[in-house]
Amino acid sequence: MALMINDDCTNCDACVESCPNEAISEGDTTYVIDPERCTECVGAEDEPQCALVCPVDACVPDPNRQESKEVLQARYEKLHA
Repeated sequence: MALMINDDCTNCDACVESCPNEAISEGDTTYVIDPERCTECVGAEDEPQCALVCPVDACVPDPNRQESKEVLQARYEKLHA
């Protein structure tokens, strides 16, 4: 499942550099994660790096994007081909 950034985001910028897929960008009021680029760091790390560095725990699973590790791995490989 791709991650999303909820309204708790403080725009601190900590998550942007941690994303190996460059999936995080500045939105209108908070940062946003592009679900077509998010792999929950599958293929790059053991756990989502944005969630690790977020000081307010704003990086959370997106309930509308339930995906298997195989799908996330395939997306990672496509992004980094």
